Amino acid sequence: MKNEVLHEHHISADKSNTLLLMVACISVLLPHFWHVNLWVSIACTLTLGWRIWLTLTGRRLPSMWLLLPACLLMMAGIFLSFRTFFGKEAGVTMLVLLLACKLLEMYARRDLFVVLFLAFFLLLTSYFYQQTIGVALLSLCSVGLLLSAQISFQYTGILPPLRQRLSAGFSMLGLALPLMLCAFFLFPRIQGPLWGLPGDAGQGRSGLSNSMTPGGISNLVLSEEIAFRVKFDQAPPTKNLQYWRGIVMTDYDGKSWTPGRRYQQDTGQLRVTGKPLRQLIILEPHSQHWLFALELSHRTPRFTDGTDSLMSNASELRSRTPLQQRVRYEVESYPDFRLDAQADLQDMASELSLPVGVNPRTQAYARELRQQQGSHQAYIQAVLQHFRQQNFIYTLEPARLGRDAIDDFLFSTRAGFCEHYASAFVVLMRAAGIPARIVTGYQGGNLNTVDGYFEVRQSDAHAWAEVWLSGQGWTRVDPTAAVAPERVMQNLSRALPASGLAGLVNLALQGNSFSQALRMQWDAMNNNWNQWVLNYNQQGQQSLLSKLGWKDVDWVQMTWILFLSGSLVLGVISLPLLLNKPATPALDRVYFSFCHRMAGKALPREPHEGPQAYLARLQARLAPEEWQRAKAFIDFYSLCSYGNHAGSDAAALKQLKQLLSACK
Repeated sequence: MKNEVLHEHHISADKSNTLLLMVACISVLLPHFWHVNLWVSIACTLTLGWRIWLTLTGRRLPSMWLLLPACLLMMAGIFLSFRTFFGKEAGVTMLVLLLACKLLEMYARRDLFVVLFLAFFLLLTSYFYQQTIGVALLSLCSVGLLLSAQISFQYTGILPPLRQRLSAGFSMLGLALPLMLCAFFLFPRIQGPLWGLPGDAGQGRSGLSNSMTPGGISNLVLSEEIAFRVKFDQAPPTKNLQYWRGIVMTDYDGKSWTPGRRYQQDTGQLRVTGKPLRQLIILEPHSQHWLFALELSHRTPRFTDGTDSLMSNASELRSRTPLQQRVRYEVESYPDFRLDAQADLQDMASELSLPVGVNPRTQAYARELRQQQGSHQAYIQAVLQHFRQQNFIYTLEPARLGRDAIDDFLFSTRAGFCEHYASAFVVLMRAAGIPARIVTGYQGGNLNTVDGYFEVRQSDAHAWAEVWLSGQGWTRVDPTAAVAPERVMQNLSRALPASGLAGLVNLALQGNSFSQALRMQWDAMNNNWNQWVLNYNQQGQQSLLSKLGWKDVDWVQMTWILFLSGSLVLGVISLPLLLNKPATPALDRVYFSFCHRMAGKALPREPHEGPQAYLARLQARLAPEEWQRAKAFIDFYSLCSYGNHAGSDAAALKQLKQLLSACK
């Protein structure tokens, strides 16, 4: 009966330990479900569900003849998806499936450690994709769960409660945190991002594209991701001046707009007046060369990390290398400027060209309207008035356009987003002989009152037009403002009507001060995380060491600083553990004194010997009278320590000391 109870307890302990390990592995796999292929997520979910069902029902694990075809099928899926077994995406996918499948093949303790170490390794790969606060917190939670599972499998007797095992696992994690922080601040830093691979250079990220096709920006603005943050040295400009210049596009093929040929900026063609607006910009990575600043900057920005940049003859700011990591730069902008005011009209062929045979109705309308107006300025106002009076609609969901897209938009659908209006406006200008081009960037933003940073999101992406007028140079004209002035003076959500449940919920949240405050707090927290954790680079480390009194530290000195600091941290952590060492009971101290006396007679106690076993060995080595005294001492010690002694502890201790004295 006793053996059956022990067997049932053993089975229950195995279930509990396995389920805890499953929870830990799920927490490791969870971040990967957002970037792996859908079939991989489904395969992992089915595999994990199968393993949990086998554990709960007590059934045997599947045989190798069932697992082998399933694994080969998954490997074939990886090859069909990536056409290789190498590289970041294929490698991480393989590790995800390997961890899920290995849980179905746990027959020995060795398999358990393979699962645990594979989970620890896979946990690191999640930082290839996201390095947010949420991922960091989930990683710490996963480490605590994995340590708790590892501890659970070490018990061979009675299994402690789950709460006690979790407490032990997370306590181990807590003891490691001070050393982790020491290594984070003092481990020698290298240039470039820590969590990246060479193949990341081609990875697409959300942001403005190198070309503009009607419909592209309207898809981008559905994202609420931060594009960049700005810190002003004074109050931010008014909404109608918040145009963040990005890409200037001149070439048009009838469907898409692309940048033309660029030259180094000729500063003689740019005249600025008034006081500059100084900005500190923290730009999120977007894998392109484009930099953003308020219109119009007269010189290249100053970077804190040494990034090299240039300015084109269209006053675009660009980095010389794709932006694969977050960058900080300072830039000055002048709202009052004149660009290419003295340029020659004959040099603007690319700003006047239109594809032959495309949008004939638009070109005919432009020529007719231009003949009715006395000047270029009057013609521009007439076009804008046309947008205002002809029931044009500002929408994220315009109808599909045909080959002559501008004709369809102006005379048929009359519904579009900012890129539709900017594209149509530029075509109308060029058809009338006025040089014009498109500028894409961002318009607007919101001030975060928690940290004082001005936040510009992907939803603020915008396209507007520039026309060249003799004596005035390139002048900004935003045709979207003629149709939806709320877009420029307020924000996107005010210009678009709420549609569907999501739109109504978003509209309700915008009027909720609590939700707005909560969002600002979260954005400010992420901003601090980005600056103080993710952007803690070699310059930041050198600055920290300089403040601590170490200047011009090389990597050898840094290694010594890390070693000594780590040793100090370990000492501080270990000291409370040593001071909290349990005190030896008084009866045991008396017994150890007896053992010490016997050792002086060349009769030491072996480490494995209990009191009675030690006494039995002493019988053969001591004189009868001496052994009788030793027997009296050990028998009384055993009674007090392991038996049901009825006397008080003080009286027992006194009597035991007297028996020890008799052993002299």
